[in-house]
Amino acid sequence: MTVVYVFLYAIASMLIGLIFMGIGRKIAARVHLRYGPPFYQCIIDVVKLFLRKSFTHNFVMDLGMVMSLAGLIGTMLYIPIAGHTAFPSGSNMIVIMYLMAIGYLGMAMAVAASGNPNATIGVSRALTMMLGYEVPFFTVVLAMIITNNSSSVGVIAASQVGILGWNLWKMPFGYIAAEIALQAMMGEKPFDAMIAPAEIASGPMVELSGKYLGLAFLTHAVSIFVETGLIVNLFFGGGSNIFDFLLKQLVVYLTAVVFDNLFPRYKIEQAVKFLWIVPMGLAVIQLLISI
Repeated sequence: MTVVYVFLYAIASMLIGLIFMGIGRKIAARVHLRYGPPFYQCIIDVVKLFLRKSFTHNFVMDLGMVMSLAGLIGTMLYIPIAGHTAFPSGSNMIVIMYLMAIGYLGMAMAVAASGNPNATIGVSRALTMMLGYEVPFFTVVLAMIITNNSSSVGVIAASQVGILGWNLWKMPFGYIAAEIALQAMMGEKPFDAMIAPAEIASGPMVELSGKYLGLAFLTHAVSIFVETGLIVNLFFGGGSNIFDFLLKQLVVYLTAVVFDNLFPRYKIEQAVKFLWIVPMGLAVIQLLISI
């Protein structure tokens, strides 16, 4: 039954992430005064990509793409969804952040193995950006661990009883810091220098074709599910049921999409400097209050 649960959770996270991406494209089009594609367009794109011919450079590239998707699916299995996880053993925040890093490093390994300089530049920018957003995000998490005396995401979510009990209100500085870090995690503007189409031809994705680009789409879809799910559990009390949980996830994601379409892109050094000053400063203030 555990294998069945893992399979169903993985498929569901991919489909939900792709639908969120499609709705986000629709919202972005309306912000630009366009009609936009249907909300299921991303699913169609992935199917078409898996039907096309693919090019690979070596085994490391193949392994990295699989490692990237598997790492994020492994992370997703520890995210409580309306109080339930695929693994009943718990949802330790330390384990979650460790597995998330494996997913991101897998993508870096895959595209760096292609040998394309644009891909290498994109990877170096992405890894630099990780230094920028992970430090303030983990500082906020540390404040929550101290407050709840537990590193379990499930315990943190369960401690938020009622709307007025959400950490959104109890830890406002931490929430703002985490939201800014989330914007960088998802690669949304102003923190999308790693793909920068006008500068480095989409960076990490430049050498991906066919099923490899399809795997990149699926990896991004699962990462959206994981990252928004974390924010919902940490600041919005999780969800009373699956529909409540997904609705909160969608609101968190669309908030990031709206900001993505309102702000220009930071240079990589500007982005890291901003992340280490503004959200890091807010996260430290929240940590001191919690202590």
